[in-house]
Amino acid sequence: MTERRLLEPDMDFVKQVIGLGGDTLKKCYQCATCSVVCPIAPDNKPFPRKEMIAASWGLKDKLVGNGDIWLCHNCGDCSTKCPRDARPGDVLGAIRSYAINEYSTSKKLGQMVNDPNKLTVLLGIPTVLFAFLACITVFFGDTMAGIFHTVGLEWYHGEHGDTLAHANFISTWFVDLVFVPLAAWVVINFFIGLKRFIKDIHENAVLESKTDKTNIDPAGFVQALIRVIPTILKHKKFSECEENKTRGTSHLMVLYSFIGLFIVTNIFFVVLYVFHIPGPYQQINPVKWLANISGVALVIGSLLLIKERLSNKDENTVYKDWYLLGLVLGLGVSGLLSEMTRLAGMGLLTNFVYLIHLVFVFNLFAFLPFSKLAHVVYRTVAMAYAEYGNRK
Repeated sequence: MTERRLLEPDMDFVKQVIGLGGDTLKKCYQCATCSVVCPIAPDNKPFPRKEMIAASWGLKDKLVGNGDIWLCHNCGDCSTKCPRDARPGDVLGAIRSYAINEYSTSKKLGQMVNDPNKLTVLLGIPTVLFAFLACITVFFGDTMAGIFHTVGLEWYHGEHGDTLAHANFISTWFVDLVFVPLAAWVVINFFIGLKRFIKDIHENAVLESKTDKTNIDPAGFVQALIRVIPTILKHKKFSECEENKTRGTSHLMVLYSFIGLFIVTNIFFVVLYVFHIPGPYQQINPVKWLANISGVALVIGSLLLIKERLSNKDENTVYKDWYLLGLVLGLGVSGLLSEMTRLAGMGLLTNFVYLIHLVFVFNLFAFLPFSKLAHVVYRTVAMAYAEYGNRK
């Protein structure tokens, strides 16, 4: 006997998908052209036709926990070939944004990140915070140095007393006291979300016969994750697409920029707190080379992404896209300018730019589990699961 299932459409879900950039959803008449032309869809139950059907019917549970929405790289092949201009790639992008918020620990904060009316709040909170820490550093630096000395710690400042250093404007201690707990909070947030995410995509895969794995073997899953890392680092999926193939270059530039800056941050953290060598560090330092190259690549990569967004009329770009692109570009530009103005001896200006830079870093970092950038984590895990389940 054929299995019967009760379908419970969620029309509010449909409205939210439309609001997040999937406004062409209702144009789809289920011709399956999108699944046929997609070069990266698995042969077994390919996307995105089935996702377009589920989205049209408001079947949230079949989509939020569906790993296939993350295998899509929104390269544009399906949207270009669609005879109805339903833009399946944009619809799946909107569903991914919805899923990110569903797996976050604070849906209200996730809604704020995707709401343009809340941008002033998201920028204002870190601005006030770092301005307050700057006041403490500037006006009570000597007092803080005495307190730190009493407990056996060093109040870090410039290499020399007269060196222009950002640490004399906002203490490195204060910056790290903000970002270290923030990093822990981001990791915990992702851990909680991914625990639910992996469980859901596995149940979905078993239900739809996408895998023959009854249970997830952690060791096997980690091995699959290791196998897909080269694919991600090379952005091989972008090269398989026909439309927007050049986007792979700009994405790679931004990806490797973040990797480079992550390495630099951790090296200097160890140098400061383990070897007790405070900055600013000389420009001939190889780590500084990596930092400067990564910063320049970040700016160029983000500008290319913005150019591609503006020139591609077939791709729907909404606030969540501009918010992330603006943060990435702002992060790169403010970082380079803060260093250039410091080297030029422009004390007041460099401190102001450094404050702006910290605000950009805070926004990019603190709201990582809620912004579009979270796709880096969820897509990586989804690709690892597809590899683990031998989904070809």
